[in-house]
Amino acid sequence: MAKRIFDIIAATLGLLVLLPLFLVVSVAIAIDSKGSIFFLQERIGKYGKPFFLFKFRTMGVGADKGTAITVGNRDPRITRVGYYLRKIKMDELPQLINVLKGEMSFVGPRPEVKKFVDLYTPEQRRVLDVAPGMTDYASILFRNENELLAGKRDPVTFYVDQIMPQKLQLNLEYIDSNNLWVDIKILFKTLVVIFRK
Repeated sequence: MAKRIFDIIAATLGLLVLLPLFLVVSVAIAIDSKGSIFFLQERIGKYGKPFFLFKFRTMGVGADKGTAITVGNRDPRITRVGYYLRKIKMDELPQLINVLKGEMSFVGPRPEVKKFVDLYTPEQRRVLDVAPGMTDYASILFRNENELLAGKRDPVTFYVDQIMPQKLQLNLEYIDSNNLWVDIKILFKTLVVIFRK
């Protein structure tokens, strides 16, 4: 309950404070490339329930029809404005809407697309017992994930075989030790990583 109250208050304040920034980013996206301001993608949430995750659009229209992951910050599908939004994780800010709606939390396992969730083992599916989050330990550890994937011949296979299991293990450890203070610690570490960029 305390976590949900924190999420509601923080998400509401965040959206109010960041509204001017949202407007500036929206104009920049509209000028830079054709298409909608927001990118909505179906992800799998708590108890396996699908929902649409909000992001600022960082790719050209239709670019998401290919692979489910991006490869390097210079992935040719990424727009000029999108490159900078991704660099400082600003493209993730619209997920405050998901938090306010109760589909996500500030901290929790990052939600995956169905094609990856379908590969989870029964033990790994425990990550679906909690609300997904905007950030987690795995996001901090694999903050340079795109660069890791960039040099691989088959980035999707590398992600599924090498990166995803490590992420899920970190998320399971988080679930087993989950409390508000752990969340605050993860949020602080996330901010440090972002501002170091």
